[in-house]
Amino acid sequence: MRTVWPISFSASTNLSYIYGPLASSMLSANCAPFTLSRRWKDGLVAFHSLSSSQYDAVGCGKSSVLGGWRNSQGLVKYRRTLGFKHGSCSGVPTRASSSPVYSGHSGGSAGAEEKPPTSFVWSDKKRPRICILGGGFGGLYTALRLETLVWPPGKQPQVLLVDQSDRFVFKPMLYELLSKEVDPWEIAPLFADLLSSTSIQFRKDKVVAVCPCDGGDKLSETRSGGIVYLGSGISVEYDWLVLALGAESKLDVVPGALDYALPFNTLEDALEVDRRLKSLERERFEPGKPPIRVVIVGAGYSGIELAATVSERLGKKGIVQVVNPSSEICPTASAGSREAAIRVLSSRKVELILCYFVSAIKVSPEVDNVFVLDLMPATRSTRRSNMFTKNLEADLVLWTVGNKPLVPSNEPGSVTKPFLVNGRGQAETDETLRVKGHPRIFAIGDSASTRDSSGRLLAATAQVAFQQADYAGWNLWAAINNRPLLPFRYQHLGELMVLGSNDAAVTPGFIEGFTLDGSLGHTVRKLAYLYRLPTNEHRVKVGLSWLGKTTIKSISDVQDTLTKLIGQTSAST
Repeated sequence: MRTVWPISFSASTNLSYIYGPLASSMLSANCAPFTLSRRWKDGLVAFHSLSSSQYDAVGCGKSSVLGGWRNSQGLVKYRRTLGFKHGSCSGVPTRASSSPVYSGHSGGSAGAEEKPPTSFVWSDKKRPRICILGGGFGGLYTALRLETLVWPPGKQPQVLLVDQSDRFVFKPMLYELLSKEVDPWEIAPLFADLLSSTSIQFRKDKVVAVCPCDGGDKLSETRSGGIVYLGSGISVEYDWLVLALGAESKLDVVPGALDYALPFNTLEDALEVDRRLKSLERERFEPGKPPIRVVIVGAGYSGIELAATVSERLGKKGIVQVVNPSSEICPTASAGSREAAIRVLSSRKVELILCYFVSAIKVSPEVDNVFVLDLMPATRSTRRSNMFTKNLEADLVLWTVGNKPLVPSNEPGSVTKPFLVNGRGQAETDETLRVKGHPRIFAIGDSASTRDSSGRLLAATAQVAFQQADYAGWNLWAAINNRPLLPFRYQHLGELMVLGSNDAAVTPGFIEGFTLDGSLGHTVRKLAYLYRLPTNEHRVKVGLSWLGKTTIKSISDVQDTLTKLIGQTSAST
């Protein structure tokens, strides 16, 4: 028996590009897969069922169908027959202009007509199209690296950078927003400003899904690599793709953390923490008020830098506590940096609660706007050493542990990834930073599972992303020009840790056992990050701004010193 599905098309739809089986969601509604049969006079298109042998004839297994999903009204939608879970898309045309939306109920009655998604229009149909997902250290710096390379005639790529924010955020300096050392524009410039003098296009949008089509057989030069679906409904057809979406804070591992704890990972997070601190500072401004209690969960780099900054800001008006399941802070840091951090935290009366983990966060039943953290001993040995459960009360809870890599699914609403991922959810890559099984996709930063020459998984730090961006840009150039790709080799350059408005710990990787701390370390750290800002224009603007602030602060310090000396002289006479 023939099954007919009513399908709506735009006037520009070319039926020759509508090919292959429909969505897997149709299969879940006990409907057979279909292929295009003919177009009726009234615009409806009839589909016939396919047998298993017919599936094989079109080059797709039953597990290969993609692109369909069911919305909240029960309508089945299907945008393209591009991007399969397994193998390549041999024989399937990849025209971005033909992106019909299929709609209909499982019973076969017509659904509401919907407009087809809009396709992103590249300026040149012949030059390579590179889509970079994520505008952090990995994504933005890869795009800028591509701008610096010399390309043969006709090979200069078109580059599209996609990020859900309109600003690039220099995350290692978010702490300076709390200490008022920097202004938001200095460490979070607009992409529009950074890219104004380049050929890189920017689009503010959220990545919904990636449908790659570069698996299996070797691709020809003219073949598309796949399609990216964005939250606005735009679809972007690409030749080469860079995954650099970063990671988001993972707060759902502990009951109450998602509702009551604040992460510190984005510009919005830092501004919200600053807002909450200002509110508490206004409430406790008068003498005799109880101190502001801040609990920081996690004693890695972020937790310790945050504890040092917040404790300096609050001074005697605050109590800062750090909870960590390990017996030491910053376990991957150098001994010199760790010693400098402990010295600063001790001088500011920061309490380190080690060998405990937070089991739950809840609202105090007795006091308004106060949170209670339930703590449990982290190991059996700590339980045997008379360490029992305890509770902490806090006015503000800051969460710095656990990140979830942002790797897109293979279709909207799905949790299935279009490529192999590791246990952390990062895309598995080869030594050239290409996603395994997908020669036209590169993954860097938090999105990638990258290993060093010894096979050890690299931490997803800004320093790693900086270096990956250089390699990713070069390897894209090499792949487009049919040159050998370079294997990624990470070089540890050292570590920089901020410990307040006039303290830092700097440990260069090329001098073993040496750490520069205090005010001199703070100055070196700021200069190093000034050099790492994305463009020369932005470096000049920020450098002049910092120089002006330093000059004003120096003049103010001199005036304060002279005022004290005059006062002491007057008192003695």
